[in-house]
Amino acid sequence: MNEELQRINRDDYVQTGEGGTSLTYNHKDGKTCQSKMKNEDFATAIILFAMTFSAQVAHSQRAIAFEGVENARDMGTLVMQDGQTIRMGMLVRSGCLAKASEGDVAVLKEKYRLTDVFDFRFEAEANATPDRIIDGVSYTHLSTLPTAFIQGFSSSRPDSTRMDTRDMAAMLMKYAFDPKAQTMARQLYPAIVTDSTAQHYYGEFLRGVLNAKGGVLWHCSQGKDRAGWASAFLLAALGASRETIVADFDLSNQSYAPAVEAMTDKVKGKERLRVGDGTSGMGSDEAVAFIRAMVGVSRENFEATLNLIDQRYGSLPGYIENQLGFKKEEQQQLRLKYLTTKQD
Repeated sequence: MNEELQRINRDDYVQTGEGGTSLTYNHKDGKTCQSKMKNEDFATAIILFAMTFSAQVAHSQRAIAFEGVENARDMGTLVMQDGQTIRMGMLVRSGCLAKASEGDVAVLKEKYRLTDVFDFRFEAEANATPDRIIDGVSYTHLSTLPTAFIQGFSSSRPDSTRMDTRDMAAMLMKYAFDPKAQTMARQLYPAIVTDSTAQHYYGEFLRGVLNAKGGVLWHCSQGKDRAGWASAFLLAALGASRETIVADFDLSNQSYAPAVEAMTDKVKGKERLRVGDGTSGMGSDEAVAFIRAMVGVSRENFEATLNLIDQRYGSLPGYIENQLGFKKEEQQQLRLKYLTTKQD
């Protein structure tokens, strides 16, 4: 894979390649630092966090209380800028379906008439916790995590996927005070939206939603980051405002609130640490932001990445049409299919 230098904001750069991820970042004291973290280490942490912490869904009328599927919600009733609303019972975002119960399957088949599932996990990740197979449903895998992160996880220790929640919490605390990890956490969303493969697959997802014969469900591991971006692009194609897009993305924080709060309490009670390169840790505020981004979602990072899309590609609608390749005519067909002027 060719190395690509991405400038994410005025101060931070991330360079990903086969051997690892190089970081150029500024400390608060103005000192510019450069270091390298093995993709194996940080990518493994990101994915295992996603496989460990459970959601407690208790938000909004759109929340779906599945027995074994986390962070699930119906996209229906969201209001678009033209006043139309998304039809209920047609579009669902969630965590993976590995632990879907018989009752969950019945709801998906009977209430949502499910015909299509889009899985944004990469191969090793999906193989570790495969979706439950539902008769009559088409499964499409579209890995939207940048290659450097995938290579890191795939080369990690075989026994790492068997770590329990206590082990993962300890690893999370270790990375929370690491400036390099904090920087990489901030750059995860920009890396996704600027990755050409991810762009192609998100375009394929939108086209799949357009062509679906019945209900559609999409997910990653926790249904928050990669699935969250899929939801953002779908909402944009349907004509949602930025406020609506951000609010839907942020709802995952309510789903994972207990885990987020438990870990942030640990961070706040821990004194400032020293990291391996001899510099001071970036403090509890940055560590808390890291925890919130890894266990929940970072609204701040999400909005900053929407700004990046505007700056680099002109606008989110332009990005949908040009980078994702989902043309205006297709967007109009999508709106005719999924929007209504009345509540169903």
